Amino acid sequence: MKEIKRFILFFISELKPKGRLLTPFNIITTPIILLGIALIIYRFTNGLGAISEGGSQDFPWGLLIGFNVVTGVALAGGGYIIPFIVYVLGLKKYRPMVRSAILTALLGYIFYAFAVLLDLGRPWHIFNPIIGNSFGISSILFIFVWVLVLYITCLFAEFLPAITEWLGNERFRKFAKKLVVGAVIFAITLSTISQAGVGALFLLAPTKLHPLWYSNITIFFFISSIFSGLSVVIIIDSISHKVFKDQAYNFGELIIGLGKAACLTMFVYLSLKLIDIAHSRHWQYFQSPMGHLYLVELIGFILFPMVMFTEGVRRKVMGLIKLAAFITVIGVILNRLNVTMIAFKWYLPHHFPGWMECVISLTIILIQIWAFRWIVNRMPILREHKWENE
Repeated sequence: MKEIKRFILFFISELKPKGRLLTPFNIITTPIILLGIALIIYRFTNGLGAISEGGSQDFPWGLLIGFNVVTGVALAGGGYIIPFIVYVLGLKKYRPMVRSAILTALLGYIFYAFAVLLDLGRPWHIFNPIIGNSFGISSILFIFVWVLVLYITCLFAEFLPAITEWLGNERFRKFAKKLVVGAVIFAITLSTISQAGVGALFLLAPTKLHPLWYSNITIFFFISSIFSGLSVVIIIDSISHKVFKDQAYNFGELIIGLGKAACLTMFVYLSLKLIDIAHSRHWQYFQSPMGHLYLVELIGFILFPMVMFTEGVRRKVMGLIKLAAFITVIGVILNRLNVTMIAFKWYLPHHFPGWMECVISLTIILIQIWAFRWIVNRMPILREHKWENE
């Protein structure tokens, strides 16, 4: 009982804000979050149609699925890429990036699950996809949900040492340490399935998704998650270095290495895309508006940042690498929105998401950023920790 009481008192003390409350970020985001929470309550009491203006039988997936889930999963790719580099390839110099990458992925997947719950509604039925009720255990959704649950569990196991160090429990930390390597290997396997599995959902709609995006979608979803995850890690670590000046590492040379890996992956992605187009004989689509959009995606957000990465790495210009990472992330967002919304039933009139749906999507992201900041300010995520010396 004493330990429980001590933990409760410690946790309450940690809830107190650290730093100034009236910062520009807090002032801008707080009203948005409050409005978003009110709209979430409104959604659960009045149904999805109350907030989704463009939802219909033709377009069942809106911004919550298209952006918060399908795009978000790709942006969380760093959660398996960085541990793979450190624990499987043995490149220990990237170890300072592991915890921030895992935390980003963990928070990301938790909030993506929440976005799915928001879209589906009826939270008391949340266990149905897990037990395969209604649609059966052979459904791709059944596999996807199980991968999601297991992957979140693995990410939590990988992050457990940071929690134990925050709590100051040495015995529990040693136990958590033994879980990490196994959890990393299992998580890498699961994440490759989840990244490709999101694309596999669209294999059920061969006549609804434009052929340019439909072709080999699972392979391209997986490969793009690699350079997407690397770019997100570059951006987050760069921002963290400015926001958390007192505890963040200077990642300088490490960012160059990640930029090189992102560039190589994008080269593979672009080469396979061109081979796929030639093999499928899809050249005729480039004379249509959707073909033009596809070219914008390939040239503006794959080829262009790939060249920037190359120049940035060759000349060791950090600003160029960070800018390339930012453009790459924008490109991945565009790709996922094209697949889920724009190129999906491209032959029918489309509706833009309503403002309430946009506010809720933004609220989910902002709460995720607040949670990330709260954890980084209290746990050894960016600063040196005991784990590094073992």
